[in-house]
Amino acid sequence: MLKHELRKKYKQMRAELSDVSASDFSILLANHVLQIPIWDFFYFHTFLGIEENKEVDTLPLITLLQGKDKNVVIPKVSGENSMENYLLTDNTAFRKNKWHIPEPVDGIIVPEDKIDVVFLPLLAFDEHGHRVGYGKGYYDTFLHKCRKETIKIGLSFFKAEETLITDVHENDVTLDYCVTPEKVYTFNR
Repeated sequence: MLKHELRKKYKQMRAELSDVSASDFSILLANHVLQIPIWDFFYFHTFLGIEENKEVDTLPLITLLQGKDKNVVIPKVSGENSMENYLLTDNTAFRKNKWHIPEPVDGIIVPEDKIDVVFLPLLAFDEHGHRVGYGKGYYDTFLHKCRKETIKIGLSFFKAEETLITDVHENDVTLDYCVTPEKVYTFNR
């Protein structure tokens, strides 16, 4: 299946989720992350979901990470296809950008080579760990700047697409894991 077909399909599926289901699923995802062997690492990058698009609410995940004394890093769009990463602190102030993504206003920048684990937003993924995002390329560009051993974890309300994504690009970065409300998928490990 082509990415643009999957984007349309999964945007519709997400729109049909109730707010209660999205909230409950977000908590389940955070709890399932405990199954992944990532707890010896220090720097964890996570997105903040777009509430209007019913994206995964990563606040339960952030609470879990902070409870385990992990450094949480939040992205901010800094240019075309590029992001900067800011350490989340008690003093971090947020402002929504033009896509309604909450972003840090300023703070301590964390370089990509320090980041151990990245939690990725996505619309869909297949059984080989290929992901479909919104198509802007921000995360693929960012992931190419990270170390090769950085662990990439998708967060999805829905199971893996059984039909393979047929228009995977050579710059697309494959997931190592994807967490859903039902299970944790493992790829490349």
